Amino acid sequence: MSHCPWEISRYHDCVMASLDSAAAGKARTKNMVLRLDPDLADLLATVAEVEGRSVSDVAREAIAALVEARRKDKRFRRLLEDNLARHQRLLDLLQDAEP
Repeated sequence: MSHCPWEISRYHDCVMASLDSAAAGKARTKNMVLRLDPDLADLLATVAEVEGRSVSDVAREAIAALVEARRKDKRFRRLLEDNLARHQRLLDLLQDAEP
């Protein structure tokens, strides 16, 4: 079984670039379904109303803050590296199994 750090690094760079793009607040948006507890949804709507903003805008701000916090979180980055290494091992196993 071979281990290719370049492939892990490339995937890691793609993941982190995706996180960078999310934090950058690009003009393009993607529609997503978000299921919230009714009480949390009411609180979110209240914050949006008080600030004179849309619920989507407040939710985007909160999500961007969470993503930025995770980018700086050493534990999260270690989990990301562990996941990347595990996926690389699976790719290697699949590649070794090819006839």
